[in-house]
Amino acid sequence: MGFVLHIMKKKWSVLAVLLVLIVGMVLLYVFGPVAGTMPLWMSVLPPLVAIVMALLIKEVISSLFVGILTGTFLMALYGGASPASALGGGPLRVVDTYVVGSLFDADHVTIVVFTMMIGGMVRIITANGGMQGVVNWLSRRARGPRSGQLMTFFMDLCIFFDDYSNTLVVGNTMRPIADKLKVSREKLAYIVDSTSAPVVAVAFVTTWIGAELSYIQDGISAIGLNASAYSVFFHSLAYSFYPFLTLGFVLMIILSGREFGPMLTAERKARQTSLMEMEMTNNVAKPAHIIDALIPLTVLIFGTIIGLIATGYDTSVWQSEMGFFSKLSATIGAANSYKALLWASLASLLTAIVVTLLRGSMEFGKVMEEMVEGFKSMFNAVLILTMAWSIALVTKDMHTAEFVSQLLVQWSLSPMAVPVLTFILAALIGFSTGTSWGTMAILYPLILPSSWLLCQEQGLSVEASMPLFYNVVASVLAGSVMGDHCSPISDTTIMSSLASSCNHLQHVRTQMPYALTVGGVALLLGVLPTALGLPSWVAFLMASAVLWIVVRFVGKKV
Repeated sequence: MGFVLHIMKKKWSVLAVLLVLIVGMVLLYVFGPVAGTMPLWMSVLPPLVAIVMALLIKEVISSLFVGILTGTFLMALYGGASPASALGGGPLRVVDTYVVGSLFDADHVTIVVFTMMIGGMVRIITANGGMQGVVNWLSRRARGPRSGQLMTFFMDLCIFFDDYSNTLVVGNTMRPIADKLKVSREKLAYIVDSTSAPVVAVAFVTTWIGAELSYIQDGISAIGLNASAYSVFFHSLAYSFYPFLTLGFVLMIILSGREFGPMLTAERKARQTSLMEMEMTNNVAKPAHIIDALIPLTVLIFGTIIGLIATGYDTSVWQSEMGFFSKLSATIGAANSYKALLWASLASLLTAIVVTLLRGSMEFGKVMEEMVEGFKSMFNAVLILTMAWSIALVTKDMHTAEFVSQLLVQWSLSPMAVPVLTFILAALIGFSTGTSWGTMAILYPLILPSSWLLCQEQGLSVEASMPLFYNVVASVLAGSVMGDHCSPISDTTIMSSLASSCNHLQHVRTQMPYALTVGGVALLLGVLPTALGLPSWVAFLMASAVLWIVVRFVGKKV
């Protein structure tokens, strides 16, 4: 019912949905049933319809719904159903197969519960004055938009171990500071989003490292390469242009005070309009004490770290001869990050309740009311996440990623072209599916053996093949992160919007030009020249210089 009411509030969304359904119905009645094997190229239609519609009508939930509906309709039609039956049963399959199916995933439910508990905790520490205490303390150190943005950037670097924790903690903590300093919500969401995933992707002790190493290990095992997955990952960092250049670009933008594209408009509007009309204004208890927020936030951060170590601990690893950081990396790489996040969020919520009651900031009944309001505030984000997961299930059933991947495998390529096309392919799949992890899971087993065998078929020695191989490994990771940054259906992009209280499509619209700029420079001045033999450090210098020129001469002072 809530979904229907949300749709009805958007008349243009309703008109767009009806138009798509009517036109599709008419065409299929004219051409008749088309039962049989569905052409694989049609698998790109659901995410394409959702993304294009979202960008056109600036409403993401109904756009995702229509994208899912497109997929269910096509699968039913080619499964033998009549056009009328496929169209009539499509909405039912959206709900009973894909929405419910996405919520049957334990990891997805964990994220929903984790997100709601973070919302409850943030609401409590806002109402008890703790967040105002944080604002007061940070405001004395962040005296303007630039210092506020720098503070956000360095907080992102500090919470490097998990992208979900990074976005939710930093976004929620820095949002009132950004409002006070008249930094746009769009800029805050950009800094949070474009710092979290790149840091987590390349750091040695993160929740990503286990998945990355397992994918790489599968690839090198398939080709019989005598190298450890960790060694391959370490060497690939020299070619991880997009993550490192993105971090540098964020810093350049902040220090220069320049913006371009839709972000320039958003920032100028924020400077002219005070955004301090926040929920906190009406609910803050007096006086404001930073400790009321600091204790729950500390429990969240260190609770996550402890949970990661607890769920990934292996006695044999810690009794081995490896160095401390290698042991720590192996432990966190093997951890159950979802369980750790769930434990930490529950602990931080309970801590916020206890601290508030012990300090007498609010009565118990009021604390419970605020907690429930915090849960409610997460509903829109949870709904978007659920629809995004649902369309990801549709793309999986329709083999969207396999279609895009086959384009590379079927072409006759020079080994030097493989890193470039790998980066593009990873970006396209990441954009279409909205998941970096899913993109890596698909491409690593396919691309690593293919690129190595191609090098051998071309007569390259092992020594000549290894730099190309490292470049391909890095290109899968870098391209998937870039595609994820540009995708409206990415869960991390959605959570960055949520944590920053920024309109989701506005976040996508303002971030995409920056992500495409860095991605283009990374591809043309990083991936391509190094594939042709240029040393990676020279490529990094060239790419960084070009990005500085773009900021200096394309960007304009806010």
